[in-house]
Amino acid sequence: MAGSIHTTNTQHTAASVEEHNKHIVRPPKFTSAAIKKYCITRITDLWVGWDELRKYSWYEVVNPFDPLVEMNLHQWNFFFIGFWGWTWDALDFFITSLNVSNIAAEMNVSVKDVSWGITLVLMLRTVGAVIFGAIGDTYGRKWPYIINLSCLMVIQIGTGFVTTFRQFLGLRALFGVAMGGLYGICAAEALSDAPKKARGVLSGIFQEGYAFGYLLAVIFQRAITDTTPKSWRALFWFSAGPPVIFITWRFFNPETESYQRLKERFNEGAAQKNSKVAEFKSQAKKALSQYWLITIYLVLMMAGFNFSSHGSQDLYPTMLTAQYKFSEDKTTVVNVCANLGAIAGGFVIAHLSQFIGRRTAILIGNAISGIMIYFWAFIPMWVTAFFMQFGIQGSWSVVPIHLSELSPPQFRSFVSGVSYQLGNLVSSASSTIEATIEEQINDYGKTMAIFIGAVLIYLIIVILIGPENRGAELGIERDDEYSTYANDSEDDDVERGGDIDLEKDIKGLEKPELEHKE
Repeated sequence: MAGSIHTTNTQHTAASVEEHNKHIVRPPKFTSAAIKKYCITRITDLWVGWDELRKYSWYEVVNPFDPLVEMNLHQWNFFFIGFWGWTWDALDFFITSLNVSNIAAEMNVSVKDVSWGITLVLMLRTVGAVIFGAIGDTYGRKWPYIINLSCLMVIQIGTGFVTTFRQFLGLRALFGVAMGGLYGICAAEALSDAPKKARGVLSGIFQEGYAFGYLLAVIFQRAITDTTPKSWRALFWFSAGPPVIFITWRFFNPETESYQRLKERFNEGAAQKNSKVAEFKSQAKKALSQYWLITIYLVLMMAGFNFSSHGSQDLYPTMLTAQYKFSEDKTTVVNVCANLGAIAGGFVIAHLSQFIGRRTAILIGNAISGIMIYFWAFIPMWVTAFFMQFGIQGSWSVVPIHLSELSPPQFRSFVSGVSYQLGNLVSSASSTIEATIEEQINDYGKTMAIFIGAVLIYLIIVILIGPENRGAELGIERDDEYSTYANDSEDDDVERGGDIDLEKDIKGLEKPELEHKE
């Protein structure tokens, strides 16, 4: 009997080690053999294999809503706190894009000049991500969420009262700081406590808060701005109202369970050093030494993603009205369909990423967009806009969970937010670049087609060469190389580039189990 128990626990030990190792991404080794192996597996790892796919039924694969049955009220509550904060953040951003021509006419400047207001926002979002990401991971995500939304309210009201173009640019710069601080916080709130099975589709729903915000902006643009001459200011004032609801909602909720566990562990380290700042610096230094290469990769990846979204969206309404002479009603219909396509793509592609892999799903979305470029730019209509954004935002929908799985849980808000916004910084001049090129060739369609084609080629290459950590733990249980709370013996192993030895930890669990069974 004891022999059979020993065999059972040996198998259990091996299985536990194997399961743990599946979710570990080792620090890079720059040997010729390691580089060669990594390069080869960038292609082979795109296919998860039949053994992996056979674990799922067809019903699970084709029904993106099936994983959501595992969500409880607590998880839904925090998901929607994050979702609505990000959605309204996107609406606040896009009402500027939708009113480029109106603002230019009233301020007596060119469309290119107003596009600098968009560029400033994208450039300064990194500042907000650094500041509020660090605060959120160290002191809690509740108050950064509330402070950011409060700042956005004040800035939007102020934008409605500007009298000079200089004032407009100044407020858009401040808007960029506040907007940049919100994404990482909202993503962490939405996904931290979510069950693993539901992460793919939840990532898609969360990210399409961006498209949903654009859709709401289009609707309110038609209802408020387009019905009254020179009333773009009223749209900015209106956008400052609903965040009061989200701020109140967040105020009466605690931190997520995942963050509370991380905070408890952080406080233990801070108590030993008698300083939270010292503990944060220690963990940040340790984390940077472990995943610096991943951080660089994430910035390059997010630059491509941001070029693709802003390059396909920011000046698209201007192209429809200025070049193709679409009426306000027709422009609204096309933009609504584009964002419905984005939302549909977010559901489908993010859900599939749970089964076929994050990188593979992203590449499928990029391929769909590539096929649609000509039709989208030169034959604009609701169906071409729908499928273009189905691919663009479908690929984007994988980003929140992909970033979270590649980031350490202790610094998820900081790493995901800063990577996202540094990518925004790199791509910040996308609308200005397009506007400048258009001035030379006088053809929005050709300009945007060339621009998006080049961006998709770049993004496909970056995704092909990049890593993936699908299924990684997002909570305190994740003590792999991305977790800066690994114990000393693990740290030594990481520094040597060897495997983490889990056997002694598992043996500690085996003995009580053996005694109980005997």
